[in-house]
Order: sequence, then structure tokens, then C-alpha cells
Amino acid sequence: MEISKALERTMLLSHFTIEKDPDAILWIDSEDTLHRVNEAACRMLGYAPEEMVGKKPPELGFGLDPASVEELRENLRQHGIIRFERTIETRDGRQLPVEVTGSLVKFENQEYFCWFARDITERRKADAALKQAFHEIEQLKNRLQEENVYLQQEIKLTHNFEAIIGKSQRIQEVLHAVEHVAETDATVLILGETGTGKELIARAIHNISMRHDRPLVKVNCAALPATLIESELFGHEKGAFTGALKSKVGRFELANGGTIFLDEIGELPVEMQVKLLRVIQSGEFDRLGGTQTLHTDVRIIAATNRNLEKAVAEKTFREDLFYRLNVFPIQVPPLRERREDIPLLVDYFVREYAKKIGREINVISRSALSTLENYSWPGNIRELENIIERSVILCRGHQLEIGNWFHGESQTEEEKQLRTLTELERAHILKVLDFTHWRVSGPDGAAQILGINPQTLVSRMKKLGIERVSRGQHVDENH
Repeated sequence: MEISKALERTMLLSHFTIEKDPDAILWIDSEDTLHRVNEAACRMLGYAPEEMVGKKPPELGFGLDPASVEELRENLRQHGIIRFERTIETRDGRQLPVEVTGSLVKFENQEYFCWFARDITERRKADAALKQAFHEIEQLKNRLQEENVYLQQEIKLTHNFEAIIGKSQRIQEVLHAVEHVAETDATVLILGETGTGKELIARAIHNISMRHDRPLVKVNCAALPATLIESELFGHEKGAFTGALKSKVGRFELANGGTIFLDEIGELPVEMQVKLLRVIQSGEFDRLGGTQTLHTDVRIIAATNRNLEKAVAEKTFREDLFYRLNVFPIQVPPLRERREDIPLLVDYFVREYAKKIGREINVISRSALSTLENYSWPGNIRELENIIERSVILCRGHQLEIGNWFHGESQTEEEKQLRTLTELERAHILKVLDFTHWRVSGPDGAAQILGINPQTLVSRMKKLGIERVSRGQHVDENH
């Protein structure tokens, strides 16, 4: 009697466990008919137990034809347990992915197939997300393996120097000078070759000065005819000359309270230099044809690519005017003296012009960059910008191609000899790194070829601004 009760309790426990199991459990008899199902199977498929028992699996959305059922049966007989995944259809039409584990059970001379079905919807989602993540990682890996030398950097100091791009010591010195002088009203003379960005420096000074909410008025002294330059600078009264049908306000009046930028000041005619000197000294001027002296409060920034000291010696530029303008000189370096900024400038111009014409260009080869870095750039940044714009227009893929659009060879031997030791050192290290595919240490590494300690080489690279320029990538001593 006690044995019978113990057996009954065991059977009840087994029944309870089966019914509460989170996986769907189904028993199929030798006639391929559902013999029994648990509660989880009913919830999964959306049927009541009595709607399932006595039915064949294909009738309930299992999608198994008789041939498939027979194949599963044969596999079970051979292997005892089988596992597979399939999609079943629930009563309300949902497609449900499940993992099925099947086993063969013999009971009272009857053969039953017991199926455990587990909902793997969330697992499928996780697998898909993981697969997508691996795909994105693989794409990123492939992108980094390309000779992608884009640098997503801009040099910005305390203030906002939007379009002044660079990280070289020379350009940082210029920007620090801009910061110091901008907070004053001192006259600034910006010196530098054509195309070095003198106007950008002038705008930066104005934009971070106390006069930033007033206008910055530009005058190109080289572009104005000598007969009109006085009228442009100081204005004229009606009838002052033939064609003066009405009075005109000059640039100095327009700039009152703000800044006037006298570009190409070295081209100003000598007779106009006297009148400019008067404005600088006293803030006074007369309109052409006028009888009333006018006053203006302007900050003067001048720029030139000429050697004004030589012009003074040649008597083509007034000495007193030169000293009035040369209060705070800023020398803007030519591009050939700040070659480490070329990748940054290339990146900036490529993004700007690609955006304008709706293209995506994200790769530039090391050989193309080397060509740009080794060219002498007589036209400086303006020439570089033109080259990049032309390249972007002609580009048909994602990689920027540089055509043979340079004025002569990259550099003559004489120009190379005139480069500083620092420039030569940087160029030589880059050449060796290219040869070793950027392997710094180890056998056949750049350090071994150069005959120096790897740590010393890494320090020199940092000092010279040399880095393997892929987005988010830094120099690795072991690669």
C-alpha cells in the first residue's frame, strides 16, 4: 500500500513537472497522432488540449508532410535523440521559430516520439544583432586596412578659428599671436606669401576682438584703380568728379566702430599713403570733393606679400607709414614650412567640396598624400585648395585621385637642399615607415633601419607630428 502511494506521488510529481515545464512538450504515437501535450504547448500554439490531442502535426501548423515525418522517425530510430530548428505557425497565424529536441520512447509495447519545442524568437534576434555587429566590425577592419589617411582634426585654440586648419608649431604660434593681439586695438601687419591665408587671420582677429559685433570691411588695394582708390577709401561728395552723381560713403566710414582690412597694402600708390597715414595717426579724413573733416574709429589690419622694408629702401613705400602699420607684425608661414598640416587641410577641403557636390570620398592613398606633402606649393593653401577641388570634381569613387596638375616637379633639388633639418628628418622617417609598412620595432622595423631605439623613434615621431593617419588609429610599436 505504501509503495502504491509513493508511486502515485511520483507520478503526480512527474505530471506536475511536465505541465509546468516552460518548453512545449508533445507526444506522438506510432500513428503520427498527437497523444498528449502540456500546458506550454497549448500556450505556444494557441489551442486547447482537446483541440490538439488526436490531431496530426501538419494539421496544427507544424508544416510537416508525411515524408518529412517518416524521415524524422527514421532519424530518431537511428540516433535516439535529434535536434533541429524550424518555423511553425500558431493558431493566430504568427510564424514562430522553435528549437526542437526529439527522442524515441517505448511504453507498453507502444512507440512514442517525444518532442520538446522551445521558442527561440529572442535568441534569433540576439543572433541577428550579433551578426550585424560582426559585420560592422569587419567593415571597420577593412576600412582601417585601406590606405586611408584622413584626419578628422581641426586646430582650435581658446577661441573659434573656424577655417584655420593646422596643428604645426608654426601655425599654433600664429594663432597664439592672434589671441594676444585680438583683445587690443593695436594695428596689425600680416605678412606672408600669396595664398597663405592672411585674410583668414585678419577675420580671426576681428571675430574674437571687442569689435566683433561691428563690421569687418575689406579693401583690396591691388584691385582698385589708382583713380578710384581715394573715393573707395574715403568716399566722395556729389559732383566731386565726372560721374559722381551722388555722394558716396567710403570704406573707412563703413568700418566705423569695427575693423578695416587693407589687403595688399604694399600696392597702395604713394600719394594715397600720405592720406592713409593721416587716418592712422588722427582718425581724420576728408571725402573727395568735400570741405568737412570726418572722424572714424577703426581698428586697422593690413596685409601684404611684399617685402615692405625693401620697398621702403627703394622709396616705393613710406617709411613713416611702414612703422605705423608694423606695430604688431604676424608672419604667416608658407605651406612648405608647415607640411604636417597638409593632411588636415586635405581632409578639410575634401569634406567641404565633396559635400557641395553630394559625393562621399573617404580614402586618399599614402602615395597621393606623399605627392601633396613633397610638392613645394608656390601658391600655398590657395593652390592646394584648387587642386583638391579639381580632384573632388573628377573623382568617381570613394578614393581621391590626384592628377598631374602641379607647376613643375614636386621639388627641385635646390629646393630640397633649402629645406630645414627638421623637414628633412621628417621626410626621411616617413619614407622609412612607408617602406616598412609602418612597422616601428622588431626585425626589419623602421627603428632598426634608422639605427635608433624604437622608443626614441616613437618620441621623434610624436615631436614631428608623424602618425599613421587612419581615423581612430595611433602608432603601435609592434606593428
